Amino acid sequence: MTMNERVARRIKAIEMNDRVAYSVNFLRSVGCYSGAMANGRGKVVGFEPLGETMLAQIQWDPQYQNLPDRVNVHNLAHVTVSREFSAT
Repeated sequence: MTMNERVARRIKAIEMNDRVAYSVNFLRSVGCYSGAMANGRGKVVGFEPLGETMLAQIQWDPQYQNLPDRVNVHNLAHVTVSREFSAT
């Protein structure tokens, strides 16, 4: 599988308007276990190619506005609602 095929496959996983956060694997790789980066949540509002890398443009929740606006899609994960704590 070529790099472009892997990037295209990852983009399908992260789509416009998805709620995202930094992935656990990325956070561990940079030694980030707490703080804004570890807790940040946002919405994907666009995509921007950078060579063979695809960046997601993120609109972070208000308390996380200091996080970067563009993030490599490989460093993101979907944010889901836990049914255990959900009111529905």
